[in-house]
Amino acid sequence: MARDNRLVARRRHTQEAPTGRTVGEVAALAHVTVRTLHHYDEVGLVSPSARSEAGYRLYAPGDLERLQQVLFYRELGFALEDIKALMDARDFDRGQALREQRRLLEEQGDRLRAMLQAVDAAIAAHEGGYAMSEEEMFQVFGDFNPKDHEDEARERWGETDAYRQSAERTSRYRKEDWEAIKAESEAIGLALAQALASGAAPASYAAMAAAERHRQHISRWFYECSPEFHRNLGEMQVADERFAATWEAIRPGLASYVRDAFVANAEAQQ
Repeated sequence: MARDNRLVARRRHTQEAPTGRTVGEVAALAHVTVRTLHHYDEVGLVSPSARSEAGYRLYAPGDLERLQQVLFYRELGFALEDIKALMDARDFDRGQALREQRRLLEEQGDRLRAMLQAVDAAIAAHEGGYAMSEEEMFQVFGDFNPKDHEDEARERWGETDAYRQSAERTSRYRKEDWEAIKAESEAIGLALAQALASGAAPASYAAMAAAERHRQHISRWFYECSPEFHRNLGEMQVADERFAATWEAIRPGLASYVRDAFVANAEAQQ
């Protein structure tokens, strides 16, 4: 009888013991560093929900699902603070977010495939000993050329400090600078589109965080953009058909959403 009681107690202890993966196991599984997982835990992005009897952190299946979704967002270029805001929103829907992530990754895949084709063409030209035309060399980077807008910008804002500051900075930019600006701008656009898709209000943390990233982007690359000036830029995103069309091409309804997020962010900083 005593032996039977010990067996029952052992089974009960085994059943009740916390289960999950250690931080080292998860790091190997997800192909990230232990330091990365510790940082995610420290900022409240992905925290292990259980501990072993020895006090070690254990990641449950739900924790791994959250980590997977965080890594999807990171692959898309989202900032950690934006990811946390999106995933901590009360109306966050994992299924809807996964579908939106798939759409965004598909768009990136199309661009990467085009980029690969361009690289292959450049390799073929180099190894074949012939020159590509200027159009062939740069068509993959899209049809945006900052020089195309100089005349209009000078006419509309040429007497402002913002224009003079922007003109002075951009005169030094090389092709790789413009590529960095474009990549950063696209990441901000995706963050705003995801906030809209999630149902977050323009005055939500997720939307305003993306709006603030946009304001800082302007200040870093072009001119010092105050919250009030950024508010005016928000109004322009709807008033100017070209700006509106750019946002609407990312996601229908995004132009007015961006305007409202810029306005909300400016008011929050007053």
